[in-house]
Amino acid sequence: MSQIIRDITEISRCGAQYQAETFADMGLKSCHASYLLEICAHPGISQDQLASRICFNKSNIARQAAALEENGLLRRVPSLEDKRVLELYPTQKALELLPQITARLGQWEALLTQDITEEETAALEALLLRMRARAAAWMEAH
Repeated sequence: MSQIIRDITEISRCGAQYQAETFADMGLKSCHASYLLEICAHPGISQDQLASRICFNKSNIARQAAALEENGLLRRVPSLEDKRVLELYPTQKALELLPQITARLGQWEALLTQDITEEETAALEALLLRMRARAAAWMEAH
């Protein structure tokens, strides 16, 4: 495994652990932040669209959407255009948690980038965006 992949994987694992610990008091799992951020930003997004946007497989999306609905954080509504498609809407509870989620994710990012200059951060963001686009394209094709 290359050092880049190893480092990305380790950062991802550490981030998941951070999220699991920091969101536990909200009743959230580590993956729920990315779900709720997208659903709150795009109310009515379909489960398939969400899967594509956050690069999770559709069965995980369905399972976690059900758990979030059960916890009162989202509503799954059949689409008016195609009843087989479920649209996801945040509840008031989710909207109230959103600032806390965003703040805690911001704290993680601040920790990771505390000794990195603004220029280095901008370059890193640009490189990661390119890598993420390639990874997402692979996911879309498979």
